[in-house]
Amino acid sequence: MTKRIGILTSGGDCAGLNAVIRAVTLRAHYGYGWKTIGIGYGTLGLLERPANARELEPARLDAALAHRGGTFLGSTNRGDPFAFAMPDGSLRDRSGEVADAIRALRLDGLVGVGGDGSLAILRRLFAPTGLPFVGVPKTIDNDVANTERAVGYSTAVAIATEALDRLQPTGASHDRIMVLEVMGRDAGHIAIAAGIAGGADVVLIPEVRWRLDRVVGHIAGLRAEGRTSALVVVAEAAGQSDEAADAATDAPGRGVGEWLAQRLARTTGAEARATVLGHVQRGAEPTAEDRLLASALGVHAVDVLAEGRGDRMVAWWNRQVIDVPLDEVVGRSHTVDPDGALVRTARALGICLGDAA
Repeated sequence: MTKRIGILTSGGDCAGLNAVIRAVTLRAHYGYGWKTIGIGYGTLGLLERPANARELEPARLDAALAHRGGTFLGSTNRGDPFAFAMPDGSLRDRSGEVADAIRALRLDGLVGVGGDGSLAILRRLFAPTGLPFVGVPKTIDNDVANTERAVGYSTAVAIATEALDRLQPTGASHDRIMVLEVMGRDAGHIAIAAGIAGGADVVLIPEVRWRLDRVVGHIAGLRAEGRTSALVVVAEAAGQSDEAADAATDAPGRGVGEWLAQRLARTTGAEARATVLGHVQRGAEPTAEDRLLASALGVHAVDVLAEGRGDRMVAWWNRQVIDVPLDEVVGRSHTVDPDGALVRTARALGICLGDAA
């Protein structure tokens, strides 16, 4: 009997999702003769009646799909099925409806592409069905535990680095401090990687406690050496300087980037401008690295299902594709190691992290 496996994307979009979908579909078809059912808009699609799902045709998933940003299946980062917001404002547990939809689709396995939060919800949702479930890590934040890389991260770093390349000459032309705020809900991976690649003078991340006076002192030192401009990268979760006496009235109302630019202008006397990349980091064509990673992880996800295994996440580790128990992923986070290679490299290059080290 030909098996049917499902695939859905959940959580925020990022580059490389279409490459994962393509890899799963092609591996299932050419490797095992299976059919792949694409589920639209993540768990929201499973709450529709009938479920928002369709068979994916391998012949239509050509190479052009792999370099398209976003996800053609659609995704969602709202509407928790365990506490679904109803029109009257009440919350309802609709997880049973999701399980019913899965059974109605007659699936033999499911691949879910998501970040740490999405994978935790998906695992909990599908456990009652007994359906083998394999997760594929994707997030520009790169904070999924037990994988060195997540789909979407490489592209986000490339975009942030390109932004620094563009900000440097305009900052130098006007003797300005250019502040770039990048995403990173709980981790500073994008900030530290792009900061090193883009030649930043200051990088502020949530994993390293920083003080505004250290940043001001570093910029003053650059001026003393003859520099008239500076590049500053700050992760959105880096927070504000912990020594600010007027923190209650001077908190970052519109984001840490704008707040930091205002404080630096006030304390250094230089012009400072903030650029917030926001969702620009999510929407580009995936880099070659993201396409390769997405393809390798998608293929392995199908192989795991073919072996009759589930409750796993495929991962990239030590230049190999592996799979790990979801128990070792959900509820955990992979943040920047303050003593790791990238932080040591940044310090060695003279990049200020805003601390006393």
